[in-house]
Amino acid sequence: RMEVFSDERPVPREPVNIHLVLGHVKQLAATGFAKNIRIVEEYDPSLPPVLGDKDQLIQVFLNLVKNAAEAIGQGTDGEIILTTAYRPGVRLSMPGSRDRVSLPLEICVIDNGPGVPSDLMEHLFDPFVTTKTSGTGLGLALVAKIIGDHGGIVECESLPRKTIFRGLLPMHTGASVIQNDKARS
Repeated sequence: RMEVFSDERPVPREPVNIHLVLGHVKQLAATGFAKNIRIVEEYDPSLPPVLGDKDQLIQVFLNLVKNAAEAIGQGTDGEIILTTAYRPGVRLSMPGSRDRVSLPLEICVIDNGPGVPSDLMEHLFDPFVTTKTSGTGLGLALVAKIIGDHGGIVECESLPRKTIFRGLLPMHTGASVIQNDKARS
């Protein structure tokens, strides 16, 4: 799993319907590791496509939903909420540049588990940080790398009974597919 962190190749990206990705993740979760947990979808139906790699995005959100399910445990009131929203005002400064990048697509995985311990919050996305006895501490680091490779960011807010993992991603504008076609010529 460590090889992924040293792979510097650009991610092949194309327009991806994030709702199809999340639907696939929900189906996998509901028939497996989260079969006793209610999974709720609250989607913005007008969301434009994400510019990304479908398989990698499935990996990211499957990891986040699996972590949420494990945090909730086997209780009877477990709930995971998957949300999407269009936030046109979200713009971030990128290191080493004066440019501000627009990340209008917000995808959240929200759970009602016990929350992330406050002493871990600062290092949550670092490799080898885990609260699980059998965990490697690579899952969230991989999530952060893949989201970063897609030009986005991932953040976490956590309180008892409400932990939110928020991915902010660029939308597909049409320009990148044309550039990729020119590169193949």
